[in-house]
Amino acid sequence: MTTSQPQIPAESDGPVRISPGKLHTDLAPWWHLLSPPEEYAAAADFYWKVIQSACPTPPRTLLELGSGGGNNASFLKRRCKITLVDLSPRMLRQSQTLNPECEHLTGDMRTIRLGRVFDAVFIHDAISFMLTAADLERAIQTAFVHCRPGGAALFAPDHVRETLRSSTSHGGHDSGGRGMRYLEWIWDPDPGDSTYLMDFAYLLRDGNGEVRVESDRLQLGVFSRADWLGILLRVGFEPSAVPYAHSEGGLGAEVFLGRKPV
Repeated sequence: MTTSQPQIPAESDGPVRISPGKLHTDLAPWWHLLSPPEEYAAAADFYWKVIQSACPTPPRTLLELGSGGGNNASFLKRRCKITLVDLSPRMLRQSQTLNPECEHLTGDMRTIRLGRVFDAVFIHDAISFMLTAADLERAIQTAFVHCRPGGAALFAPDHVRETLRSSTSHGGHDSGGRGMRYLEWIWDPDPGDSTYLMDFAYLLRDGNGEVRVESDRLQLGVFSRADWLGILLRVGFEPSAVPYAHSEGGLGAEVFLGRKPV
C-alpha cells in the first residue's frame, strides 16, 4: 500500500476536487459486500427519529445527498418518498438494484440545484468528502436551498475533530459465490488541518475462487463541533448537535441537525 501523502487542499474560490476511492468507482460492484444494507436498519431508524423530531409533521419527501449504494434509503423509503443524489454513477447503479422505485440523480452535493424543495434533507457519511470549511458550507447551503421552510436537514459525519482517533477495523461478507475481506486503518498525519486518512486493503474473491488484492486511500474532512454549528447558523439553519446513539453503536460522537425557519 502506498504511503505517499495526499496534498492538503487550500481554501479557494471553487470546490475542491473529490477523490472518492476505488469502492465508489471501479470496485463499486463490491460495495454491498463491504457494507451490506441489512446492517443499516438501526442507524436508519435513528436518523428518521431525529429528522421527524425536528419537523412539525412527519416528512413525506426526503432528499438524500451523497446517497452512495442506497443502504440508508432501503429503510427510509418505507417512511417517505426519497430522491437520491450521488456524484458516482456506478454507486447509483448499486442503489438502483436496492431501490428501483426511488428517483436517482447524478450530481455534486455542493453545486446541484433541482429547483424544488423537500420536507427534509439528509447527508450521511458522504459529507466527510468535504475537505475544507468552504466546501462543507457549500454542501450545507445545498441542503438549505432544497429544504422547505419548517423542514429539517440532518448531517452525519463519521467524526468531529474533538473525537477523531487513530483506529483499525476489519470485516467483509460473502454473497453469490463472491467474497470480500477488508482491513481499514484511520489515522491523521496532521491534526492541525481539516483532513485525515482512511487506508484500506481489500481481498476480493470472484465466483471462480480467484483472489486478488487491492489497496485504497481516502482523504476525508473533519471539523470541530463549533465549525459545524457555526456554518449551519451562517447558512440560515437553526442548528443543534444530537448525540449519536442507537442499539448497534456508531462511528461519530454526534450528528448535526438544522431546522429551517418558517
